[in-house]
Amino acid sequence: MRLMKGNEAFAEAAIASGCRYYFGYPITPQNEITEYMSRELPKSGGSFVQAESELAAISMAYGAAASGGRVLVTSSSPGIALMQEGISFLCSTNIPVVLINISRGGPGVGGIQPGQADYLQATRGGGNGDYKVIVFAPASIQESIDVIGKAFDIAEKYRNPVMLLVDGMLGQMMEPVIMPEATSEDDVNKIRESKTWALKGHGNSGEKIRLRSLYLKPDELEASIEKRGEKYDAAERELVSWEESGLNDAEIVFAAFGSTSRIVKEAMNKLGSEGVKCGLIRPITLWPFPYRAFDGITGNARAVFSVELSRGQMIQDVLIGTKGRLPVELIYRTGGSFVDPEDIVMKVKEFLKNN
Repeated sequence: MRLMKGNEAFAEAAIASGCRYYFGYPITPQNEITEYMSRELPKSGGSFVQAESELAAISMAYGAAASGGRVLVTSSSPGIALMQEGISFLCSTNIPVVLINISRGGPGVGGIQPGQADYLQATRGGGNGDYKVIVFAPASIQESIDVIGKAFDIAEKYRNPVMLLVDGMLGQMMEPVIMPEATSEDDVNKIRESKTWALKGHGNSGEKIRLRSLYLKPDELEASIEKRGEKYDAAERELVSWEESGLNDAEIVFAAFGSTSRIVKEAMNKLGSEGVKCGLIRPITLWPFPYRAFDGITGNARAVFSVELSRGQMIQDVLIGTKGRLPVELIYRTGGSFVDPEDIVMKVKEFLKNN
C-alpha cells in the first residue's frame, strides 16, 4: 500500500493497464498526470506527446488508437469541451480510447477548483450525431485506479471511448492505494495484435482495412448508426453499476456521485444520530445511468435529494429514475465550493418540518 496523489495514481494505473500512448495538454487541475506520464511512460516503452492544443491531442489519440494502441487522453473541463468533435469521430469509427476529465468549475474558463457541471456534457455528448460515451464516476482514488483497469478492457470490448468523470478534489488529494499488477509487454503486444480491425498495414496480404466515418448514402449512414445503437443497448444491459445503502427503511434518500457522495455520507451519519433514517444511491456509471436503483426505494421514503456540484444536472436522471413517485429536491454548490454536511442536514430538517 502506498500514499499517492490522485492524478499520479491515475497515470500509474493507466501504465499498469497497458497504456502505451498518452496525448494531452497542460490544464489545471490535472497537470500532474501530464507530468507523470512524461517521466514514466517512456520507461515502459510508451510514447508521451504534449500536443500543441486539446484539439491536436484528441486527433493524435485518434490516430494512435486507430492503429491498435492503448491510448489515454486527459484534460479538464474546458479542455474536454475542445475535444468534443474528436470524441464524436472516435465514436463514429468505433475506436476505443480512455479519457479522464479532472473536472473543474465553469462555464467557459471558469475556475480551477472542483466541479461536477460537466455531467450533461459527459452523459449526453457535446459533439454531433447519435453517439454515447461510457462514463464512470469513481468516489475515491482506489476506486479510480480499479475503474481505469477496467476502462481499457471495456473500451476495447465495445470499441467506444470510455470516460472517467473525476472532480478536481480526487485529482489533488492523497490517499493510500494498492496498485494492480502491471500488464506484461507480451500481453500488451497480444492486445494490440488481437485488434483485427486496426490500421496496422496490410503488407503482402492484400487485405485493406478501412475505418469509416463519412457515409454519403443516407441508408448506409442509418445502418451504421443502428448498428452502433445495438452496442449502446448492450452497454445499458451489461455495464450499469451503483452503490446503495439504507434504502429499505429510509425516510430521506440521497443521490450523489464522486467525491460529493463522501460528503453526503457524513451528513447521513449526523442525521442518523438524530433519528432520521437515510439512504444513498451513488451512481458509479453515469452513462448508462442506474435508473433501476431507484426502484429499491420503499414506501417509507418522503423525498429524494440530489446533491451536486452543479445547478442540477444529474437531477434530470434522478427524476427519470423516481418516475414521479416522490418529491425530488436539489442541494448544490457551484464555482468550486463544496456542499457542507451541515447545510445538507439543515435542508433535510427544514424539508421534514414543512412536509
